[in-house]
Amino acid sequence: MHQPSLIQRSRLQGKWRRGGGPAWMSFSGAPGAPLAALPPSAALCPAPGRSPGLRLHFHSLFIELEISAARGDPTRGGRSGGAAAAAAPRDRRAPVTAGLGVTRMLWHGKPWRSMCKGLVLGTLLTSFMLLLYSYAVPPLQVSVTEIPIPFSCSSHLSPVQAPSPSNSTGSTSGWSCQPKLNIMFMKTHKTASSTILNILFRFGEKHHLKFAFPNGRNDFYYPSFFERSQVQHYRPGVCFNIICNHMRFHYEEVRKLLPPDATFVTVLRDPAYLFESSFHYFGPVIPLTWKISGEDKLDEFLRDPQHYYDPNGFNAHYLQNLLFFDFGYDSSMDANSPLVEEHIQEIDRRFHLVMLLEYFDESLVLLKDLLCWELEDVLYFKLNARKGSTVSRLTPELYEQATAWNLIDAKLYRYFNATFWRKVEAYGRERMARDVAELQRENEKMTSICIDGGHAVDASAIQESSMQPWQPLGEKTILGYNLKKKISKKHQKLCRKMLTPEIQYLTDLGANLWITKLWSYVRDFLKW
Repeated sequence: MHQPSLIQRSRLQGKWRRGGGPAWMSFSGAPGAPLAALPPSAALCPAPGRSPGLRLHFHSLFIELEISAARGDPTRGGRSGGAAAAAAPRDRRAPVTAGLGVTRMLWHGKPWRSMCKGLVLGTLLTSFMLLLYSYAVPPLQVSVTEIPIPFSCSSHLSPVQAPSPSNSTGSTSGWSCQPKLNIMFMKTHKTASSTILNILFRFGEKHHLKFAFPNGRNDFYYPSFFERSQVQHYRPGVCFNIICNHMRFHYEEVRKLLPPDATFVTVLRDPAYLFESSFHYFGPVIPLTWKISGEDKLDEFLRDPQHYYDPNGFNAHYLQNLLFFDFGYDSSMDANSPLVEEHIQEIDRRFHLVMLLEYFDESLVLLKDLLCWELEDVLYFKLNARKGSTVSRLTPELYEQATAWNLIDAKLYRYFNATFWRKVEAYGRERMARDVAELQRENEKMTSICIDGGHAVDASAIQESSMQPWQPLGEKTILGYNLKKKISKKHQKLCRKMLTPEIQYLTDLGANLWITKLWSYVRDFLKW
């Protein structure tokens, strides 16, 4: 570290005093000790307990005073600074002149720019670490003492008749019913659940329903288990109409937030294709995948999953039986354990409808029928879709390997695939075909009315920032839409709502997403 000579320190002290500065200012030692009286180390090092930041600040200040004195700047070094420099002995001019070559760089503001950059980067790093901690560590759950209230949410009666308590066959055709307003949608990963979320947001907003939103994030502190204390504005006994954000399901906690007539629905996807999507989307935040070599990491992983997989690894739950994990069960248990079948039966008892991504339109027709909704309520545009160039084409061999690796999810999917088609049979095959065709016609009509160009575009081609979807870390592979400039007044609001991405719609509905937004700002700044 550069240290000023004794003569320089004496001159600095004299100029500091003549320029109006207090003589008691010093770095260490007793207050009032003159700078020249201190040893060189004391002049540059703070006393125990004092801030090293002050050391750097005053060191820079004295260097600046030295420059001012050498230049005779009356605004910086005092009225006699120039004279002091002129009066210096001839044999000392060379060191002073050489020193000016270094200090001139400091005069032009370079240290201040470096200091500002360091401050900004330090702030961002601290924010990033806090954010990473909030995602990696389950939040501290403080138990909320239940206070006596006139009624509890779970016993609150509703004028609408509760649906059947299991995912069994049955149809509401042939008799009138009222729209059901109390809904629990278990949002699973990579299953077109964001599209269903948009449907629920629109319905809830249309009917002025009360959403149970997460507090601070766009999920309920996943992958920790859901707890009521994670709900924004939660108070004991308060009922909500709709719960639909990502969570790790905890039935008892969810049940206490909804009336007894609430309808429980969810959606599944073929586990092999779900695994492929999850592997590529979440790969950048799964350290287990970073050490996989080769151009096709998915193929390499499936050759010998046990070589790479560690159930205790960070975010490892995204790599095996993700559906089973989302429902709150142990995704690494033995697939042949009798507990697997028991858990599947438990899901069947708790959910009134389990939809399938592969038969999305048929699923929405069954949902509309179950909830007694109108066709307009289930119109949709495909949201959060990946562009085709990033979608892996699973060969028959890879498909079998991915299915075997996610065997618990495969059993779950096969069970509810069977129940799904029993419900379709009960609804009526011909009737289903007619209603699916009508839904598709209306969706195509809305596409021509709302979407500029009639199709999704890359993120770089999206014109409005409010239409930008959330992207995976490190790449922009999720497609979005441009809203047409000229839309009839009748359809303006519906078009915008149908195209609004999840994060923006949550904000519009009043969700507090400060952690998600902070993470977004950090990513934008670092261009992640």
